Amino acid sequence: QLQLVESGGGLVQPGGSLRLSCAASGVTLAYYDIGWFRQAPGKEREGISCISRSGGITKYADSAKGRFTISRDNAKNTVFLQIDSLSPEDTAVYYCAARRSYSTDCGWNYQYWGQGTQVTVSS
Repeated sequence: QLQLVESGGGLVQPGGSLRLSCAASGVTLAYYDIGWFRQAPGKEREGISCISRSGGITKYADSAKGRFTISRDNAKNTVFLQIDSLSPEDTAVYYCAARRSYSTDCGWNYQYWGQGTQVTVSS
């Protein structure tokens, strides 16, 4: 059974950076597309970025372009989300999600979800 565990969140000052990790167990992650989502207090969950199983396709929401970078290391069964120039508006719980891949693309509908990691941006 696929399990996803996010880590790397925390309290960071505005302008700082974080690197979130999504570690998978129970499966070979190379067969799965991965997405990163976030949910801020009182707001709906928002898709941030996705990466295809090979890493050849990456997508970003408009709100994430330029400051977020998704990557993966299939040998380590881990996907990363680098976030730069953090602002208080980035405060949210960040989730990674996985879906079995049947194409070279990635998207926004996922079957398996992690528990999330809290990112708080505050001075």
